[in-house]
Amino acid sequence: MRFLTRGLSGLFLTFLTLALLFLAGFQLWQAVALRGANGGPARGPGEQVYAARLVTVAPETVQPVMQVFGQVRSRRELQLRAGAGGRIVQLDPALQEGGTVVAGQLLARIDPAAAQAALDSRQAERDDAEATLADTRRRVTIAAQDVTAAERQAELREAAVTRQGQLAERGLGTSLDRETAELAASTAQQTVIASRAAQADAQSAVTAAENALRRAEIALTEARRALSDTEMRAGFDGRVTGVTAVEGGLVSVNEQLATIIDPTALEVQIPLSLGQFARLSGPDGALLAQPVTVFLDGSAGQLTAEARLDRAAASVVEGSAGRVVYAGVTGAAAALRPGDFVTVRIAEPAVAGAAMIPATALGSESAVLVADADGRLENVPVTVLRRQGDDLIIAVPAALSGARIVAERAPQLGTGIRVRDAAGGPSGGAMPERPGGPDAAGARAPGQGPTRG
Repeated sequence: MRFLTRGLSGLFLTFLTLALLFLAGFQLWQAVALRGANGGPARGPGEQVYAARLVTVAPETVQPVMQVFGQVRSRRELQLRAGAGGRIVQLDPALQEGGTVVAGQLLARIDPAAAQAALDSRQAERDDAEATLADTRRRVTIAAQDVTAAERQAELREAAVTRQGQLAERGLGTSLDRETAELAASTAQQTVIASRAAQADAQSAVTAAENALRRAEIALTEARRALSDTEMRAGFDGRVTGVTAVEGGLVSVNEQLATIIDPTALEVQIPLSLGQFARLSGPDGALLAQPVTVFLDGSAGQLTAEARLDRAAASVVEGSAGRVVYAGVTGAAAALRPGDFVTVRIAEPAVAGAAMIPATALGSESAVLVADADGRLENVPVTVLRRQGDDLIIAVPAALSGARIVAERAPQLGTGIRVRDAAGGPSGGAMPERPGGPDAAGARAPGQGPTRG
């Protein structure tokens, strides 16, 4: 029984092997017959052609855009400081973080009692000085009248001396009368001299009184200024920040209470390298007034503002070798605030005879792959003028004008390799393609099968 079972198993395996061999032979015959029906004996494989994206290089005028970073600052920023020490007795509601103020608005007042008392005292001193000056001027007038009277009296005494001399010549007068007249004339001359001295003293007193009045007016002006220093007003229209003042608090002289920023006078501080600065400078080395676009990125979106290059810094920042330029914001900048870190795009001067190509088209040897009429690649060196994001701006010589280059280089592409335009049909004439030829990425091109001659 065991022998019969083993015999049947062996017979089954033998028939199964024969059936598989017959099926394999049938499949082989069917494949050979199908190939013979499609065109006779197969030819050897053709040259391998790769699919690549080609772009045409055409010279044109390209305007590069430089992308850098900067920080927003305000050209007008006023630190509100206390002009006098004391207690704050009045505080405007606008004097708070983010408050809006107008020019001349009273923001804070320090207790003016001491300053008002000093002003009243200086006013009284000025009034006393004015009264003293008026009194000395009256004395000058009286002294002048006294001098006039003394001179008149001296003239009369001189006339009496002359008359006594005439009488003595006639033998009518006595020597005693003449001596008396001469003595009276001498006394009158002394009186004139004394009156003139009194007049000079009165005039000196007027000068001193005028100087005292001038000093009193200066002191009065200082007292008025000290009183005005108890009031702090806005110098221009702006926004308030950095507020430290509290109503009822004590402040000292020159203590900072707040900062006022002019939101309409914003500018962007932009650090540049020497190469970037040179591209934005004219032939005379002056900074060009190029248009600038400011971008402020946030989680809610992107805010933009227009600006224009204004000036370059007069000195170099310590520890750096570049330049710092400033761009004045000209458009609506309601969303910008001093201190914002922004992205800046500066339009450079246009470059003629250039073209913009993808950065992936440039090889490590600063060359591009150019496809001829048959789609065969050639390595051509180029001059890179600018690097702008994912693109390059290159100079286009006459030999490269109108040429098609490989936009995305792949490891299998090089000099002598034939390619076809992956965007639309072969790059040259009818080119045989190896079955399953890879595209620019090295994978099989979709929809391609074996070709025959």
